Amino acid sequence: MRGGAAFAALLALAGCGTARNPGGLAAPRNHLAEFDRGATGGDDQLQGGVNAYLWRGAIDTLSFMPLASADAVGGVILTDWYQPPATNGERFKIVAYVLDRRLRSDALRISVFRQVKQDGEWVDTPVATNTVSDITARILSRARQLRADNGDRD
Repeated sequence: MRGGAAFAALLALAGCGTARNPGGLAAPRNHLAEFDRGATGGDDQLQGGVNAYLWRGAIDTLSFMPLASADAVGGVILTDWYQPPATNGERFKIVAYVLDRRLRSDALRISVFRQVKQDGEWVDTPVATNTVSDITARILSRARQLRADNGDRD
């Protein structure tokens, strides 16, 4: 439980950002540069039928974790295992699915996996009950911020 709380706190800090972009959606400036982030400047639909703001919100929110794969057409983001610096012997992996063209909470499905090292082996353990809802809320918040920054309306 302590590890899940530490991960939630780390995720909260990773989502802190106050820089606004009045020019609309911009190209990424981090290690995810080679992935399509839906930075289309005003089009909220990616070619594959997922909401570009949800897609980019998920990529931005999860950018502190190493990315294993990202399929913008299918709407699937898979992170690699991430071990928070503050914890020893605990790691997390996240799979995010963008399921719809609309910016809605039910257009997003998140799965979080947690492992703890016991006797030199990684063992699956449950995540804190609020972890998935916290990550989902942060992604939705970022997606709404991106839409507002781009001047789009509901």
